[in-house]
Amino acid sequence: MALAGFMGTGKSRIGWELSRRLQLTFIDTDRVIERVSCLKIPEIFELYGEETFRAYETEVVRRTLRLDDVVVSTGGGTVVREENRRLLRARGPVVVLDASPETIYKRTRRHKRPMLEVGDPTERIRSLMRERAPAYDEVASFHVSGDDRVSTDVVDDIIEGLWSWAERHPDLAAQGPIDRREAPAPGEDPIARLDEAADAAFEESDAPEDA
Repeated sequence: MALAGFMGTGKSRIGWELSRRLQLTFIDTDRVIERVSCLKIPEIFELYGEETFRAYETEVVRRTLRLDDVVVSTGGGTVVREENRRLLRARGPVVVLDASPETIYKRTRRHKRPMLEVGDPTERIRSLMRERAPAYDEVASFHVSGDDRVSTDVVDDIIEGLWSWAERHPDLAAQGPIDRREAPAPGEDPIARLDEAADAAFEESDAPEDA
């Protein structure tokens, strides 16, 4: 299963706690990208631009979704690419975490976020959320709010939602990994580095510090 949602909605923290409850492996795609590239995400944006970051992101999503028994936390902008939405929907289920722009700004203001390096970050958050709302809705199996709630309550809601989803979609619930033949041949640098570090990249993550 995968978690999607805007930055600061709690995907890393909730994903890690959910994986503990379900006894699954937790994978944070942003952390995988940093590990493979040996760069922080703001550095990738600064040195190579958003398109290079999105290329990393798509390849990491493709590879992590081939794995069984995982909770995958995706980046806030992952759903912008149609290919990523297709991959996520095919693997299912996808839980979209929601939060208000004010909550998101409060959670992200202490960290460098390339997409929010503007004069009015809160208005930028509102604008991006409006732009991405159709993509989040398209990919979502269901939504869960993380606004002003303790993480255990959010995890409880997700687990309840997963049971309901499985009852409605028994075929998808029993589905195996995405066909490995869909995986592309290793591309040119920097994407090829995903192959070089594949084993290390998908090790179980430690508990994230962010909300």
